[in-house]
Amino acid sequence: MSRSFSQLPDTRGYFGEYGGSYVPPQLESILQEITDAYEKIREDESFHQELAYLYKHYVGRPSPIFHAKTLSKKYGGAQIYFKREDLNHTGAHKINHCLGEVLLAKRMGKKKVIAETGAGQHGVALATAAALLDMPCDVYMGDIDMEKEHPNVTRMRILGTRVVPVTRGTRTLKDAVDAAFEAYLGDPDNIFYAIGSVVGPHPFPMMVRDFQSVVGREARSQFLEMNGKLPDHLIACVGGGSNAMGLFNAFLEDKEVGMYGVEPSGLSLNEGEHAATLTLGKPGVMHGFKSYMLQDEEGNPLRVYSVASGLDYPSVGPQHSFLKDIKRVEYVTVNDKETIDAFFELSRIEGLIPALESAHAVAFAVKLASTLPKTATLLVNLSGRGDKDIEFVVNKYGKEYGL
Repeated sequence: MSRSFSQLPDTRGYFGEYGGSYVPPQLESILQEITDAYEKIREDESFHQELAYLYKHYVGRPSPIFHAKTLSKKYGGAQIYFKREDLNHTGAHKINHCLGEVLLAKRMGKKKVIAETGAGQHGVALATAAALLDMPCDVYMGDIDMEKEHPNVTRMRILGTRVVPVTRGTRTLKDAVDAAFEAYLGDPDNIFYAIGSVVGPHPFPMMVRDFQSVVGREARSQFLEMNGKLPDHLIACVGGGSNAMGLFNAFLEDKEVGMYGVEPSGLSLNEGEHAATLTLGKPGVMHGFKSYMLQDEEGNPLRVYSVASGLDYPSVGPQHSFLKDIKRVEYVTVNDKETIDAFFELSRIEGLIPALESAHAVAFAVKLASTLPKTATLLVNLSGRGDKDIEFVVNKYGKEYGL
């Protein structure tokens, strides 16, 4: 990559004006320790070899690209392809950075890893990596999300992780982050906080992006081999933004490749009924970093909502904010109804049951495809599978869709 993207963030963790590290003084030295350790392992060939071995023989990488010919034909426009992150061990892209973070924690001599989770996919992935690498693990989860995503709660507990219910505030992802951060502040010398997306204070947005960039590197090579050219457009859902950043990062210098990040407009674009941070937010500071944020006049985070628990977060990764401002990525929205329609359509037309988060990207992809010529190509990051969502979807929407 050229200097414009390859040297981001800067040494202070900023992507343009976004990012940085807004933390209590007692955490500054701890975060510097993590930064130094990460910069060291970036140059350590043995670390990369160990991670590559686990990606191949444990996760099942590379994940394939699938040409959804039936779905493409139905919409009569562009050809739709899926990067099949749903086929990874644990069912989503989250395992990519969790293995990297737990390996780093062990090399730093930490005694425990902790995390927040919304949909539970990051929690399951971290619990899996912690079990594999013999590291105690606590995961904080809003009790609303625990009920909604109960299968993932069960998986985490089977894997030996302690799931800590969060019962305050909105009882969802934002409050789970707050609770995990407080636990981390209690013993930062022995605990490694494995942040679940490209958010948080530096170095986490950089570190999670780098681990997730395996998705884009694979996709670029695979798509070229399949089609002799790069895709015309990339599409990925955006909550915190790790799956999107993982796909986009390898294509940022390819100006001919359009990119779309898909946010949840939920029930409506009225306050408290969506989580369209990049669409309706403004710059602010939350959870130790500066980015676009849904906030009130005092700068406090607003209540957010999405049918997909992994997207209901009132901020977003700082690199996404930078990419929005320079107009390298276009950020769009789809609502709950479009998402559920896409969930059932992909399931019934292609035999792929997507995570509700990923279904947002699918919903936008079919809309965009219908406006383009048949020679155009779309690559969608199918970031996770819908096993975790089946019970919720059937209970809430089953009758409407003939179940």
